Amino acid sequence: MPQLVLIRHGQSQWNLENRFTGWIDIPLSPKGEEEARLAGEKLKGYKFDKVYTSVLQRAIQTYEIAKEAAGLGNLPVEKDKALNERMYGDLQGLNKDETRKKFGDEQVHIWRRSYDIPPPNGESLKDTAARVLPYYHEKIEPDLKAGKNILIVAHGNSLRALMMYMENISKEDILKLEIPTGAPIVYELDNELKIMSKKELIETTT
Repeated sequence: MPQLVLIRHGQSQWNLENRFTGWIDIPLSPKGEEEARLAGEKLKGYKFDKVYTSVLQRAIQTYEIAKEAAGLGNLPVEKDKALNERMYGDLQGLNKDETRKKFGDEQVHIWRRSYDIPPPNGESLKDTAARVLPYYHEKIEPDLKAGKNILIVAHGNSLRALMMYMENISKEDILKLEIPTGAPIVYELDNELKIMSKKELIETTT
């Protein structure tokens, strides 16, 4: 049975500064580097045949650090903007608290958490899914159906779009789904890619 493992990148510098990041290519913060290392520690003993990441450095850095910590060796890696974070348009680079003061809490909440209402010149989660899922069907599904174990290192909203599809989550419930940074999510799939089990490798030490 194939395994699919998802990792949301570690904390970025703009996560730390509470800014909308989107497609802006911001590196990991020191905490994010540590989260990536811990993700790799949790993946020791796992075997992968191929890795998919976005083209943004915070996802690529997370994979590189996790790879070393897990001892995964050199694996085929495919990077594609289809797995990029949701594009936040005019909000990119803005501090989230300042944005709420400017536009109001309710409007910013709608932009961040509605399924199909995008921020100005940006993407909604529905828009994000419209590029993530065709890529998944075309590239990643065939690997899984061939019995390969796959690792995807991407972003909160691109992974949210994929999990919505895989777990048949409603557009209301998907907005409540929080994906921790640097915590691998492991799916065991059957030959038809139905989910047999799911576990989250979350840090439990204090």
